Amino acid sequence: MADLITLSGPSVPPAAGGAPKQLVIFLHGVGADGNDLIGLAPYFQKALPQARFVSPNAPYAFDMAPYGYQWFSLQDFTEEARLAGAERAAPMLDAFIDAELARDGLSDENLALIGFSQGAMMSLHVGLRREHAMAGIVSYSGLVVGVENLRAEMRSKPPVLLTHGTEDPVLPFAFLAEAEAGLTSLGLAVEAHARPGLPHGIDGECIELGQDFLARAFAKAKG
Repeated sequence: MADLITLSGPSVPPAAGGAPKQLVIFLHGVGADGNDLIGLAPYFQKALPQARFVSPNAPYAFDMAPYGYQWFSLQDFTEEARLAGAERAAPMLDAFIDAELARDGLSDENLALIGFSQGAMMSLHVGLRREHAMAGIVSYSGLVVGVENLRAEMRSKPPVLLTHGTEDPVLPFAFLAEAEAGLTSLGLAVEAHARPGLPHGIDGECIELGQDFLARAFAKAKG
């Protein structure tokens, strides 16, 4: 796959110092970049002081503005187009994950993905298809792309946290119930939380839910 784009973006070392014991990768939404979510690292450091945080830019320039990046185009928002776009971007994200884990000498059980919007779609798409289960996946205001394909292609079952604002004008709140039902039907352990009044975004309650979820997920993965 010579056309694969190598991803890169800002990172934050462990608050505790020393070599990372966990790796947390933020995946931003369409039209943003890696700097958009890396600002969440100090909040998650409170729960995960031994984690390194990294937030890559998506591989493609945003096609509806002169700035920002996208994992795939949303000009066609059909299920088929979303699936094709996620499948095209997946090998690049997988390669980035592998490289970052190797850099820190870690394995998937030491890894978590935190995605927002389109980044949440990619977190679920790639995370559930990796051979070995990661510690957990956090999906903020996202959806599951191609759940029927996932049924045939899923290779691991990490725990998943879903949050979604009830007043989301970008990705309707109904996607929360759809994602919870679809993932639960596949045997995944899912925690789903509605955020009353929240539009398309991440609020303090979402962060606290993510902190608690990942602290428990890493502890369980460690055994």
